[in-house]
Amino acid sequence: MPYRVREATLGDADVLVRHRIGMFTDMGLTLDVAALDAAFRVWLAEKMPQGVYRAWLVEDADGTVACGGGISILPWPPGPSYMSDKIAVVYNVYTEPAHRRRGLARLIMKTIHAWAADHGIASIALNASRDGQPLYESMGYQVTPSPMMFCSLVKTKRSKGSKQA
Repeated sequence: MPYRVREATLGDADVLVRHRIGMFTDMGLTLDVAALDAAFRVWLAEKMPQGVYRAWLVEDADGTVACGGGISILPWPPGPSYMSDKIAVVYNVYTEPAHRRRGLARLIMKTIHAWAADHGIASIALNASRDGQPLYESMGYQVTPSPMMFCSLVKTKRSKGSKQA
């Protein structure tokens, strides 16, 4: 089946939201779907026009979206192993169940890599799901002993005593 990649627009918000929710659901995370849907739509409406978030979609021959993924481009201070001034963080790589195991997530990642290289971004970071980790490792990503930690300053019903973020 032929596929094509195109850059996503705000007009694709429904599918971008569906993919984000689908990604977390497939990972087995507990989430408030309605709240995430609303919050992510507001975020997209702000960040996409600013160019902070860019996304790509893979469509089949009928124009049905089969896969997608995106990046946030963040200012990043030069450091000992990375001298550039920005970094891309990958989010929302998701393939619709009927289109899985066809190399579409790899196609999205290659598209992201090419775009980043063309725009002077030399490093990309991501959080891999257990299912996605083999793909990312095959593309050169490495699990790091990063000391990064996370603290949510907003307490929700779920964050009290929950181990899921």
